[in-house]
Amino acid sequence: MILEEQRAAVCEYARRMTTDGLVVGTSGNISVRSGDLVAVTPTGVDYATLRTQDVPVVSLDGSIVDGELKPTSELPMHLSVYGRAADPDGKPINAVVHTHSVYATAVSTLVEEVPPIHYMVASIGPSARVAKYATFGTTELADAMVAALDERRGCLLANHGTIAYGDGIEAAYHRVQQLEWVCQVWLIARTAGNPTLLPPAEIRHVVEKLRGYGQR
Repeated sequence: MILEEQRAAVCEYARRMTTDGLVVGTSGNISVRSGDLVAVTPTGVDYATLRTQDVPVVSLDGSIVDGELKPTSELPMHLSVYGRAADPDGKPINAVVHTHSVYATAVSTLVEEVPPIHYMVASIGPSARVAKYATFGTTELADAMVAALDERRGCLLANHGTIAYGDGIEAAYHRVQQLEWVCQVWLIARTAGNPTLLPPAEIRHVVEKLRGYGQR
């Protein structure tokens, strides 16, 4: 079986999305890349029963290379992300996570950028934009997402959810979690009054600090 490790990671994190409340049912999707091939969640399959062999493998042009099930309808978004040369720091793009998380989806209906209520918005970039709405599974949605991702590692999708990428599945998943948490904090604070927001200069400063964060 080709890309067995990547297919297993897709299964693991697809189930984790459900457990963490980032998706409901068969919504949302995940992909992991190795070279010119991508393992991606199939469309319309319950993640609780998803097996490694159920995960289709596609080439970067979308052709199915291995697997009997059809890939996610959001494949155009995933392939558009992989079409980027690298992330803003020059790191390779090896994984993409797309969620339908509640708080981020709610925020996507209210603003054009995630309000900088907390410095962890910098895990995405100088800001986290909201991509313009387009029907799911379309090239129009993929194009809107690409525009919102300019110099960013993730974004919200208007009236839809979130998407983020990373040099590994852990990094991509961490970013959608942070997006959801920041959106939750802002919505809670907003219901109580007018929250104080961080200035753009501070977010840019934290972007720089995060480049050296963690163990090396």
